[in-house]
Amino acid sequence: MAKEILPKVRKLLTGFIQVRLMWYFLLILLPLSSYSLFVIVKSQMILEVQTGERTQGALHTMADYIDLTLQNIEQLSSLIAFDTNMNTTLQSVVQEPRKQSFVYFAQVMEQITNMTTVNLMVDQITIIHMPSRTVISTKLGGRKLPEGAEKQEWYVRLMEAGGGTVFYSPQEGESYFDKDSIHLIRTMDPYNRTLINPNLLVLSIKKSSLIELAKPLLPSKNANIYLFGSDGSPIAGTGGSVNSQVWDKKEDVRSVRRSPKTGTEMVRISVESKLSGWSLMMEQPLEEIRSLTDSLKVFNYGIVVVSLVLAIWISWIVYRGISAPLRKLAYGMKQLRTGNFTIQLEDTRVDELGYVIESFNRMAENQRTLIRDHYEKQLLLSKMELKFLQSQINPHFLYNTLDSIYWTAKNYEADEISEMVLNLSKFFRLSLNKGNETFSVADTITHLKYYIKVQQLRFLDHFTVRFDIAEESEPYHVLKLLLQPLVENAFLHGLEKQSMGGELVISTYLHSNMLVIEVSDNGVGVKNERLDYICAKLEEASRLAVEGISTDRKKENDLFGLRNVLTRMKMYYGEESEFLFESDPTKGTRITLRLPLEKCVSSLEDQVG
Repeated sequence: MAKEILPKVRKLLTGFIQVRLMWYFLLILLPLSSYSLFVIVKSQMILEVQTGERTQGALHTMADYIDLTLQNIEQLSSLIAFDTNMNTTLQSVVQEPRKQSFVYFAQVMEQITNMTTVNLMVDQITIIHMPSRTVISTKLGGRKLPEGAEKQEWYVRLMEAGGGTVFYSPQEGESYFDKDSIHLIRTMDPYNRTLINPNLLVLSIKKSSLIELAKPLLPSKNANIYLFGSDGSPIAGTGGSVNSQVWDKKEDVRSVRRSPKTGTEMVRISVESKLSGWSLMMEQPLEEIRSLTDSLKVFNYGIVVVSLVLAIWISWIVYRGISAPLRKLAYGMKQLRTGNFTIQLEDTRVDELGYVIESFNRMAENQRTLIRDHYEKQLLLSKMELKFLQSQINPHFLYNTLDSIYWTAKNYEADEISEMVLNLSKFFRLSLNKGNETFSVADTITHLKYYIKVQQLRFLDHFTVRFDIAEESEPYHVLKLLLQPLVENAFLHGLEKQSMGGELVISTYLHSNMLVIEVSDNGVGVKNERLDYICAKLEEASRLAVEGISTDRKKENDLFGLRNVLTRMKMYYGEESEFLFESDPTKGTRITLRLPLEKCVSSLEDQVG
């Protein structure tokens, strides 16, 4: 089953441009959306941590305030417990009260009633006269302490504390103390060791009053706050049954637990007081903390859905925009393949696809033109071949004519004429060189010797020629007839004007990846003004050659040979080549060519091939 489905899926993904475009868009959009979700989850975690830290700080402040409240109540209890007049009045009453004893109790009642105005957190002050087991309360008046009170937890804890301060929170049905209050219990006149059965002082604080202090910290109506004693027992809280809450000091400061009543996840943040050891715990639904980021998450889900819809829609639009021109091009290609070269595609697009269609139309038109002109070109080619064959007759006619002149001069014993004709014939024959455009340096010098021999016969050998050819330079190639105009220039403008003692020096050598060729003479040099003119003209010719402009456009006959050599050199060897013209009226003239070796390694025909 999987083997049948996979090829179909692969064909769907790769066989349709629209599907591929949609996947390309999704590959761009989905990573961005995933990153957005990651950022939201990360910000959610940061928000939870920051909320927990702020709540924890507020709970610490509230715990300190509760500690301060408890300290004030303890100070009030110390003020009453060490009151000398009150202790004297209570100690004057014996085990069996008399009429005067009730007067004393009334005085004590008045005093403790006034004390309730000192601290508004104190709900009730009670004094238990243990010898007579009389209970004096600011709210309940006077009554008798029930039997067996000494066995109850509050009394046992008080005795274990040595008469010190004990906070007691009665549970349901444990004692006759008000279960809605927390009670501070201590002995009266604690430093009096003569008392066998000391009197007791009880300060009662409403649990609701303590929890009201912490209610402003609640961030919402669904949040709750609880107060626990130093032993972990619940004291007060805002959420339902307080006694159902459990406080474990080993629990993490921040934890998440599921509520047993509602089943929702609640974030619990707790702190412990450093002074009293009491603890505050706040719980808040986790969904409330995440409500802001959850809305962002829903928004991001919407972006993902919109991105998916846009990817499909845009891919369809792009596909339609591309497929229509492609279908036209496919139709045009089929027409060309069937031989319809008159096909022209209509399209008004101005974008790249419009340019492609326009190019196709031009290609079809060019193809039609090429086929139409094919026979004309074939006919023209035949005519050119005929002319080429005819042009080959002229060199043979020239060779035969020179050969006839040579033998005629021999017959008349004109040796100088015959030698001149022979060298001229060899010069022309080598110049043609079977159509080759370049010579090796060795062949160039051989070719040049024929020309120089003709000139020596003409000038009756009144100058000498010296060749200084470096052996390593001989295999390199130079353009045909590149040196002949330079040698001719030396004869006509230098050596011809000198009667005797003239010398022509031709040298070649390699230097810094360059082939250097020098043609120098000791004839009549060029004056400074003429030299400046020549250098200016040669520089102009060099610039025009580099720019690809023919110097023939200027129709100048002056310096024709030098400009011809310079132009050919720049066009073939490039801008790197150099042409140096140096002259001195008293020393002669020297022309130096510097050609890049990489252009001289092989012949022009080998490079083209």
